[in-house]
Amino acid sequence: MLAYRLLPFNHPCPFMKTVLITGCSSGYGLATARHFHAHGWNVIATLRQPAQSLLVADERMRLLPLDVTREDSIAALVDAAGDIDVLVNNAGIGLFGAFEATPMATVREVFETNTFGVMAMAQAFIPQFRARRGGRIINVTSSAVLAPMPLVAAYTASKTAIEGFTASLAHELGGFDIEVKLVEPGYAPTTAFTANGQQRMQGLLPEPYQAYAQQVFASFADAVAYTRESDVAEAVWRAAHDASGQLHFPAGADAVALAMAQRVRAA
Repeated sequence: MLAYRLLPFNHPCPFMKTVLITGCSSGYGLATARHFHAHGWNVIATLRQPAQSLLVADERMRLLPLDVTREDSIAALVDAAGDIDVLVNNAGIGLFGAFEATPMATVREVFETNTFGVMAMAQAFIPQFRARRGGRIINVTSSAVLAPMPLVAAYTASKTAIEGFTASLAHELGGFDIEVKLVEPGYAPTTAFTANGQQRMQGLLPEPYQAYAQQVFASFADAVAYTRESDVAEAVWRAAHDASGQLHFPAGADAVALAMAQRVRAA
């Protein structure tokens, strides 16, 4: 006779794969958590303030606190999360402004989350993947790495660093059957990404840049192709299941077009 162990209400089902996603308070992370949950995975959604989440915890959805810029927060998460199959490094912050007006403290703040936070999370979970000889890391960057845009120099630098980091790490970990992937979203006007960074961006567009900035804003407003949250969720899903060895997964019509143009130029 088989014996079954009763699990706590919020314990993920051990018979399904588990994904841990950072930055699930809104936008891409929120959509990705919902997508994996709807497709039967155990989901560990991390947020700075889980109590304010739009996600609802259940037997396959756990909400855990995380600040990717703090070592103690990452260590506590590793202990609480246990074994996972896929790590999605989605947490990030935006920055729009003239580089000459951007304090270096603000540049470092962007890198702490977008670059060093991703690296710290990967370093925290690689040991369990290596010991198990299996696992997958998916790093979310930006289409700005495909076609750099004006007035986002520091942001683009932080994401470009992760592109190189990911490509190198994929080689380094391949011998342990750990796969590393990149998802590159385009411009997503329906997310709160820009609004969440308004305070950080104050004063970063001095008068000499105002007219040029307005032209850039107008080009965004006139964009016909753009990225939806669901595009990114689906790209992360494909990256989690890819068996072809593909590294780059552009997400959204605009990002796909930029990636194709890049390939044409390189040919």
